[in-house]
Amino acid sequence: MSRVVLSIGSNLGDRLAHLRGVIEVLRPRLLAVSSVYSTPPWGGVPQQDYLNAVLVAEDPELEPSDWLRVGQELEQAAERVREVRWGARTLDVDIVWAAQRRRDGEVPCRSADPILTLPHPQAHNRAFVLVPWLEVEPDAVLEVSAGAPQSLRELLGVLDAAEVEGVRRTELALGWPV
Repeated sequence: MSRVVLSIGSNLGDRLAHLRGVIEVLRPRLLAVSSVYSTPPWGGVPQQDYLNAVLVAEDPELEPSDWLRVGQELEQAAERVREVRWGARTLDVDIVWAAQRRRDGEVPCRSADPILTLPHPQAHNRAFVLVPWLEVEPDAVLEVSAGAPQSLRELLGVLDAAEVEGVRRTELALGWPV
């Protein structure tokens, strides 16, 4: 059984509809869904603000590579085009963190594979991931560069304050739970 933290975002087309589409497909697997946040684009490419959220999901049949496939299928269904790194997109689904659940507890997955690096190599630098994740899992920790696990609050504390303040909770709803 695997549990994942997914970061979803959109800044092209009907942004909210793209995010809601992810919720509809993953609904039976969802454990938690954050609020929707408006966030400035990350990576230096001029573009419209994003809508972002974080989901926690679980499935006894899926491995992290399966979650990657599901995320890519959702992006394709939203007609995502990959032309510019960190460019505008209809939908982005990132696996931020994954763990295998076992009888004796949960074991975080680590992978240096360039196709699926776990935990996500930039998650600790992205307020648009950490803020919504903290909302749904206030006790979550993230190991950065094979170091000691750090709380999400600690990781947010070292980011630029303006970046953290730029992650603004909206009144928009994703329709979960229903």
